[in-house]
This record gives sequence, structure tokens and C-alpha cells, in this order.
Amino acid sequence: MPNHNQVQLITYPDSLGGDLQALNQVLTTHLSDICKGGVHLLPPFPSSGDRGFAPLSYLEIEPKFGTWEDVKTIGENFDILIDLMVNHISQKSIYFQDFLQKGQTSDYADFFITLDKIWTDGEPVQEDLNKIFLRREKPYSTFQIGESEEEQKVWTTFGKEDPSEQIDLDVHSEKVKQLLEEFFINFKKNNVKTVRLDAVGYVIKKLGTSCFFVEPEIYQFLDWMKELADSLDIELLPEVHAEYTTQYKLAKRGFWIYDFILPYKVLDTMINRSSDSLCAYLKERPSNQYTMLDCHDGIPVLPDLNGLIDTKAAKRVVDICVERGANLSLILSDEHKEADGFDVHQIGGTYYSVLGCDDNAYLAARAIQFFAPGIPQVYYVGLLAGVNDYAAAEESGEIREINRHNYTHEEIQQSIQKEVVQRLFKLIRFRNEYPAFHGEFEVLESAADEVHLSWKKADKYCTLFIDLKTYRSSIEYIDDEGKVHQYII
Repeated sequence: MPNHNQVQLITYPDSLGGDLQALNQVLTTHLSDICKGGVHLLPPFPSSGDRGFAPLSYLEIEPKFGTWEDVKTIGENFDILIDLMVNHISQKSIYFQDFLQKGQTSDYADFFITLDKIWTDGEPVQEDLNKIFLRREKPYSTFQIGESEEEQKVWTTFGKEDPSEQIDLDVHSEKVKQLLEEFFINFKKNNVKTVRLDAVGYVIKKLGTSCFFVEPEIYQFLDWMKELADSLDIELLPEVHAEYTTQYKLAKRGFWIYDFILPYKVLDTMINRSSDSLCAYLKERPSNQYTMLDCHDGIPVLPDLNGLIDTKAAKRVVDICVERGANLSLILSDEHKEADGFDVHQIGGTYYSVLGCDDNAYLAARAIQFFAPGIPQVYYVGLLAGVNDYAAAEESGEIREINRHNYTHEEIQQSIQKEVVQRLFKLIRFRNEYPAFHGEFEVLESAADEVHLSWKKADKYCTLFIDLKTYRSSIEYIDDEGKVHQYII
């Protein structure tokens, strides 16, 4: 497995103490036996927007966060996973700024997808646009080029602004491939073990398609990326929010994928106190997945669970989350909404909050995650059982900030002392250390209002039992001397 089959932390570079040095101090002081699976470091690069996801370059670290030496230092004790927004780069990058000044005479002109690469006359055709999986009202932005102020339309998949801050890269360009190689070599030099290919599903633009996960071209690109990563002993983690069958295609091709289905399945199980859907899912899902309940975005719904949910039942779950303070991001493209108009893309809020701040329900949810096969990731807010930060969302105008609270040293100290966090830490230590998690997984028979899961390796076994009526959870396991113990979570 990449990294270790142990719990991995997800955090921004400035969210636990203020910068990378503070993060390293928190990791080594408080979390050395908690984050044994490493750290997913959300983008620490200079960026012009989207909290790091509009990077200017991957060759530098944002100075207010620290330096590459700080990243390298963290990597001496914790395996590092880092993001590469392979689909786009910042409008403020030296590459695009040079293009804005010089147009087609720029050395970087071929980096970008001017619309004449898609439509001969450079003018978009509405019939083609209607087929595209849109993440904004239109998939391009118009810029003024040079002193002549000639207008140029450039492909921009993401971005709330117009023109967008995130400019798509042309992955067919040899110059772009050379740039990506340079980025990967720099990652290797600075102790990065895994690279997450953020938004990789959008890299291929092809007329007559949704321009999302275009087959077979997407596989050709991923195979090239894997060859590059393998040459540097770096693991890849493609990030694809899509109908589960798309994810499973990647898993069959040997890629690690994200389990974007599990967060909703667990939420549904906890709210409806029924495990039928969850247990059926756990019996059939691929095992080469990173598991999560929470992250810097929201809890995935559509398109990740297309075909896996009853929309009327899902609306009830969503409504309860909203009653508990969650916000919603919605699907823009009609093609990707459900037939009855259900259009929830993600549920925004901390996982602790959407479970009603119920300690036992929250720990039961985490126990299910940790027993599901794969590498478990825990988002820093979830690690500290954080609640919704309404002020941050309101002040920033970005609804996802509800689950992106920045913790001071004092807040970290206080949060770690909370009973629910101490119980979570104990559960994580068990998940990190017990050898059976390297063996065989089984979903055991149980009543609809119970969860019963097990792992076994040689003479070691552990079983998880959750009573959904009360959210009481316990683990039965055998120790090194062959004695059976019960651990109340």
C-alpha cells in the first residue's frame, strides 16, 4: 500500500497553528502516534484563489506558510501526500501573465487551450456546450491580449470569477508535459511520497462529449502520469468526483481511488439507524481506496452517488443536515441532476455537526470508516470534533469555509482535551496498531439496526459491533496472549 495502512491527516498548511513549522510541532507533540499514515497537505503553494487550488507554481511554497525545507522536515517523520491541480494553473502565474502580454508569440502560449484548439474559428457552439459537465456558467473566459487588447477566449473549467482565476492547461502540449515532469522532480526532492491528481477528470476536452473523464484519452494521460510517478517512486491518487462506476474503472486499472460514497452511506446509516444499504455497499466495493468522512469540500452526494440513492430518502437526509446547520452546493448541469430534479452536489458542514454533535454517533461513524478496507484519512476539523464555523463562511462568502476553521495553539490544546477527541484518539491508535487490519475483511450478518464488521489475520481478529438504536459501539479483539477483550469505544 502507498504510505502505511494507518490513519492519515488532511490539513491546510496554516490550519493547525498558523504555518508549516507550527504544523510540524503539533504533529510531533500531539499526533505522532495518531497520524502514522502521514499527512495530506492541502495546497501550500502561492495561489491567487480557491484557498490554494489556483496555484501560481509548484516550485515554491507560499512564504507565509514557510519553505520547501519545512515540508521536507515534516516528510522526515510523516509520509506526505500533496496536491497537483493537473487540470489548471493560476491566472496570476508567470506562464499565463506572459501569454496575456504576448499572445501567441509567448513561450507559454501552447500551455493553454484557446478555443481555436477546440472550434476552428474559436467560437463556441451552443450544441457542444450543452453536452459539457459545467462547473461554472460557461467553460471559458475572455481575456484582453497585449497592447492591442485583442480578445482571446481560453478554456476555464473552474472559478467563480469572470474571467476565472483558474486557467486550464493543455495536457497534450509537450511543454506542459515538461512542466509536469519538473514539478514531480521537485516533489521527489522534498520528501513527497504521494501526489493527488486534483480534478484530473477534466483534463481532456473533446467535442461531442461531456469533457469529463473522456475515454480512452483519460487513460492514456493517466498511464503517462503513472509512468512518470513510478520513475520517481511516487504514488498517484487520481481525484475524480463521478458516478461510482467511473471510479471503479480506475480501481480495476490498478489506481488508488477515493471512496466518495462512504461518507454519505455512513451519514444515512446514522440518521436512519439502518445498516442495510451500508452493509450491501461494504460487501462489493473495491478495497484499493482512500476512505474519508470529511474533507476541505463538502460531503459528496451527486454525481458520486448517482444510481445508488433513492432521491426522496436522500432529500430527507439532506433536510436533517440543513436543520443541523449545514449548507448545500448544487449541481449546475441539468444532465447530472436526478430525474426528479434532486440537485445536491455536496453537503457543507463538519461531520460532527451533521451528526447533531452526538459523541457516540460520531465515534460510531469513525469506527465504520476505520473498519472499511482502505487507507483512512481524517480531516483536521474532524480530528478535533469541530463544529460549523458560520462566521468564517459568512465573512469569506465561501460556503465551504463552514468546515475550514483555522485553529490557534490554544484552541488545539482545548480541543484535544475534549472527551470525544480523546475517545477518537484511542480508536485511531487501535486502528493504527492492531495487526488484523492487514488481513481479511468481512461484513458479518446483523440486524438492520446494527453494524457488525470484522478483520482477521492469522491468530488475530477484531470485530466491530454498533447498536444503531443507541449508537453504542464496541470492539472485541484477541491480544498477543490469546485473551479476548472488549473495548467500548
